[in-house]
Amino acid sequence: MIEKVSVRLVPTGEFMLEGEIKCSDLNPKATLLLAAAKCSGLTTMRIMEKERVRPKRFEISVSGALSTETLQSGSIFTSFNMIYNLECDCIEDQIKISRAVNLAHDKYCGLVRMLRMIAPVAHEIAIVNTARPVETQP
Repeated sequence: MIEKVSVRLVPTGEFMLEGEIKCSDLNPKATLLLAAAKCSGLTTMRIMEKERVRPKRFEISVSGALSTETLQSGSIFTSFNMIYNLECDCIEDQIKISRAVNLAHDKYCGLVRMLRMIAPVAHEIAIVNTARPVETQP
């Protein structure tokens, strides 16, 4: 079974659950995934602040494969996958954002480091650059 949680950055600088889901609706295993998403997101934002860059959009999805076909108290995670989706204004921001996400995921986020002690943690990064291409003269 796969548990999955998705969060998005809101204008207040917080990461909120996607859709109509409330934190109180989550089971304990999904709550762990939520904590990892928020920790990774906030860590990434701190690194980006130092680089003086802020994404236009930032979403994180964290999924975890469980050891059983149905959710049970004895289920354990066998692997995790984190997907970072961001949108920025220019190629320079794209480079800084990519670096910040990798640093947070690989080195600075304590919750992701703890998840690695449970099971492998893979990640994917998708950064959309919305800068208009420069037109060249013929």
